[in-house]
Formats: sequence, C-alpha cells, structure tokens
Amino acid sequence: MTETAGRDGPGARTRTLLRRALDAYGDSPQAAGWLRHHLERFDEPLRLAVAGKVKAGKSTLLNALVGEEIAATDAGECTRVVTWYQDGPSPRIVLHPRHGPPRQLRTRRGEHGGLVVDLEGEDPEAVDRLTVDWPSSGLRTTSLIDTPGIASLTADASDRAGRFLTPDDAPGQADAVLYLMRHLHSADARFLESFHDRHVARATPVSTIAVLSRADEIGAGRLDAIDSARRIAARYRSDEKLSSLCQTVVAVAGLVALSGRTLRQAEYLGLRALAAAGPEVTEALLLSADRFVHPPDSLRDRLGPDAPDAAARNALLKRLGVFGVRTSLAALRDHAPDAAQLSAELVAVSGLDELREVLATQFGERRDLLKARSALLAVELVLRHEPRPAAAALAAEIERVVAGAHEFAELRLLAALRARSVPLPPEALAEAERLVGGNGSRAAARLDLDPEADVGTCRAAAVEALGRWRRRAANPVASRATVDACAVVVRSCEGMLAVLTAS
Repeated sequence: MTETAGRDGPGARTRTLLRRALDAYGDSPQAAGWLRHHLERFDEPLRLAVAGKVKAGKSTLLNALVGEEIAATDAGECTRVVTWYQDGPSPRIVLHPRHGPPRQLRTRRGEHGGLVVDLEGEDPEAVDRLTVDWPSSGLRTTSLIDTPGIASLTADASDRAGRFLTPDDAPGQADAVLYLMRHLHSADARFLESFHDRHVARATPVSTIAVLSRADEIGAGRLDAIDSARRIAARYRSDEKLSSLCQTVVAVAGLVALSGRTLRQAEYLGLRALAAAGPEVTEALLLSADRFVHPPDSLRDRLGPDAPDAAARNALLKRLGVFGVRTSLAALRDHAPDAAQLSAELVAVSGLDELREVLATQFGERRDLLKARSALLAVELVLRHEPRPAAAALAAEIERVVAGAHEFAELRLLAALRARSVPLPPEALAEAERLVGGNGSRAAARLDLDPEADVGTCRAAAVEALGRWRRRAANPVASRATVDACAVVVRSCEGMLAVLTAS
C-alpha cells in the first residue's frame, strides 16, 4: 500500500535490484544503458500515455488535462507522431528522427497563445517521436504522451502506436495508459486485451483507465448528455470482460473541459448575448449545427444587436460543441455567472474533475509500483538476452521481490477479482476489491469512508474488516482459491491497521 511504502516497499527493493544488475552488467554498454534508464525513471514524473482510435478526442483531452492548447487537435501530420509533453522551464520542441541526431524545432504560439508544432517538412514516417517542454504545473508530476490513433487510416501511424504501447519484447515506455473510446468497439477490446498480461511486471487492469470520451455528443448534445454517458460508463464498469482489462471507466466531455479551462472573455460575452435572446430562440437555433451558424432570417432577427455574428457562432460551436453551448446558456440564465464561474461550471459538468481524481488515486498513489513493474521486466529482458553467471542470482532476486511485496499480491488478486475467478458472493467481491486498493490505495478509499474521515474512524473500520475477513479465511468449507484470496485481504487490513495505529 502507499501508506506502507518505504525502504522495504517494492519500489525501494527494485531500485536495489537494478543497482545489483548494473554491477553485474557494467561491462555491457547496451545492458547497462538499459538498466540505468529504468533506474532513472524512478525519479521522473509518472509517464501517462493517451491512446485510442482516430477521432476519439485524445489531443483534446490532453489539452484539457494540461489546461492549455499544446497538442494539435486536427488531423495534421503531427497527430501521426508519438509526442511527449513534459514540464520544462520554457517552451521547446525537439524532433527525434528514426535515423540521425535530434534537432530543435521552431517554437511559436498560435492566435490564442497555444502551441503550434510544425515538422518543417520532415516526413512523419521518418520521425521516431517529438518531445515538447512546456512550463505547466499539470506536467510536473505526470508527463503525457500523445499517441497516433489505433486503427489509423495510415498503417504506419497505427503500427507506431501499437509498437509504442505494446512492444513485443520489452517493457512499455509508459507507466500507465489512459484509453479513450467513444463506445466499446471490437478494436478497443482487442487493444485492451493486447495491453493486458498476467505477468506481474507487465500491464494489469490497474495500469489502464478507460474514458468514454466525447461524452457530450451522446443524446445529440442534450443537457442530460453527460448523465446519459455516466450511466453508460457505469454499465461498462460492471461488464466482467472490460473490468478484467481496465481499472475503471469514466465519462468525460473533453471539448467542454478544454473550453472551460481556456474560456476567453470574447466567448463569454458572446454566450451572454445569446442567452439574452431567450431560450425559445436559442433552442430553435440549436436544432442543428448548420442552423446555429446560418439561421433563417426569422430567427436571426430575434438575436439582438449584441449577438455574435455567424463566424463567431461557428467558433463557439467548434470550441464548445452543442452541449457546451446549451450548458453555458442555461447557466447564464439561471444565475448569471461571471466568466470565471462559467469556466468552473463547464469543467465540473465535463467530468474532468472526476477523471483527475481517478488519475491521482489510481496512478499517482501507485507511481513507484507502476515503475517497479516496468523495471522488473527490464531486468528480466537483460537476463534473457545476455545470460551470464550472475543471471541466476538476479532472477532469484526478482522472484523474491515479487513474492515478498504485498503490493504485487494485491495487484494479482485485484486482477483475479475483476476476472471473477475467485468464488466470493457479490458483496464480498466488491469489498475485497476495495480493501486491496481497487478504488485507491489510501485507507479511507479502501474502507469506503469519507476521504476526510479521522484516524479513529478509519481504525475502527479496519478492525471490523479485519475480523470479518479472518472469519472468511477460517471457513472450513471455503475453497483453496477463496482462502488464498482472503489471506491477501487480511494482510491488507493488517497493514492498514498497523499504519493507522502508528499515526
């Protein structure tokens, strides 16, 4: 658990193992460089890859997470290249070709301050990746990696995304994956299956979060569109197949989230002028996108002298979508928020806050564990490709790290619980998932308590849960699989209780 991680946690033990492997392979430049790279990764921000099919809204959601327009959202050449976004003291773009040294590209901002990336004539198929440094608090703890669309129109772009996310014989470069889908398509399921592996050092459901993206487009952009999307996401979360392949499913309207985080004063004023025209006028306008931009004369004459013109209305539609415009107009009429309040409301309704909370609890709290799995696989790769006398001892140490780290046992059990391979009744199954960290690794999340619950409340709940699961483990008619699962849950409860008692 996060609370018990420290000198004896899997992260610390894996670092020690990496150093021992470096000592053994110091005379091999390739192996040493590979091991040193993974040792250094422990001190880097979490690497989160954003993946999905073409037009799933990857770049839009990435921009919303950062709070600035730094990723290209059109279908241009840059969207065919793996692009890393990381915090830096000043904006900088570096192109890394497949062959040859990297070179810095010109950095320039667009009309509204966003980043413009130009490959300067370089063929996208000749580019290995782009790295973008951008000063941003949102990138200090997590580097974001925008990947080409799965099942892209160009085979090269699609293959590049697949190779990056699911390499055949190496740990992936990302610590975790945010997978976007408009609905659960067969191509989405195939990708999630390819990313999933039972090996403890590879991807497991806990390292993947699925996002039902472009949620505002469900229900033709009605005001209840996000509620409909959340119900669909909840249905996906209860699907046994999908729950065995990803941690959870969250509904997010990326376009609305981005607009909320970057709302401009001119856009606010335009929306306010439209709201003044009255709901009967704007609802008639919003019957279709074309009608909103090019209304009949009878409607256009009722908009009022301050209403935005056709070009401005078209820009609003591109920035906010039909749902975002409707939501903004409803808020402006209901309680007339100022621009800052409207921005906050758009972000809140978009589902972005929920996604960021999930990222913090599921990925942020498991940062060292996620990195440890990649590092263990990296050591295994070296031992397999360059066998030598020291390899046997290092392989045995890997097994000891995996077997001795309760966090890995929790991940294995969580995968089994989500695959419904442990014979437990539904209520016990749900509690077991929580107690081993399915909803987050902190005690309150494991115990299904309010995040602000005090230590005494958490301790009492942990004692109660511990007793309940000890009784289940001692049931003489329970199967071996059930007893083993209960033992892991008991140890999780004991670990929580030890930390809470010491607090």
